[in-house]
Amino acid sequence: MAHDTAKPLRGQRAIVTGSGSGIGAEIANGLAAAGARVAVNYPGERAAADAVVAAIVAGGGEAIAVQADISRETEVERMFAEVVAAWGSLDILVNNAGIQRDAALVDMTAEQWDAVIDVNLRGQFLCSRAAAREFLRRGPDPGLSSALGKIVCISSVHDVIPWAGHANYAASKGGITMLMKTMAQELAAQRIRVNAISPGAIRTEINRSAWETPAAAAALRNLIPYGRIGDPTDIAKAAVWLVSDDADYVTGTTLYVDGGMLLYPGFREGG
Repeated sequence: MAHDTAKPLRGQRAIVTGSGSGIGAEIANGLAAAGARVAVNYPGERAAADAVVAAIVAGGGEAIAVQADISRETEVERMFAEVVAAWGSLDILVNNAGIQRDAALVDMTAEQWDAVIDVNLRGQFLCSRAAAREFLRRGPDPGLSSALGKIVCISSVHDVIPWAGHANYAASKGGITMLMKTMAQELAAQRIRVNAISPGAIRTEINRSAWETPAAAAALRNLIPYGRIGDPTDIAKAAVWLVSDDADYVTGTTLYVDGGMLLYPGFREGG
């Protein structure tokens, strides 16, 4: 199979969930720049997804906007059916959509717990199942990729680092790790690769309060040995590599894109 170094994903078809803004939007742009056709998923308001699609098209790529609340099985199935109807099949799924509902453990309601688990964990299961079914239905296409299909689960450094006040979020991310590893183990024999990316502190609108003032940014950098706050492009570049044939022997692993947060910088002075 010829390898196009400029467009390593040329001809492939991708869904990126929750890609109307932030990390998801940058991943969608990165996949498109690498040659993939990209379905930009959004849960409700369409305007932001349309803006991402327009930017991809303006850059010479191909994209469509597809609505689905990924925590709802019927909506996930409809989304995948729409993409397959438009492009014939699917090669790549990036499970990016996620939410956060902050609350101390003693104050957390069952509804706050369920809302986060449903999107962050159930949603990744529903989308991954639909993607795997489509990969197997389609069968191999050696002209496009060595793998039958690729799934990337976007997690967080809080799949390892506890986070007080966010038990629902941390539990969902820890669950994603074991879901990803189990799917990778189960699907490897069918040449479906499943991996995860766990971002650290990334500069997005959702966490603006953590970096928008000099004092807040300085405090955040104290948690990052590499000394800078990450950008969504850092995650997009990692995602493009993971779904390319350059990573064909990589499955069942988590790539931490975190500037060293997992090195626990508080211990630099001897603990």
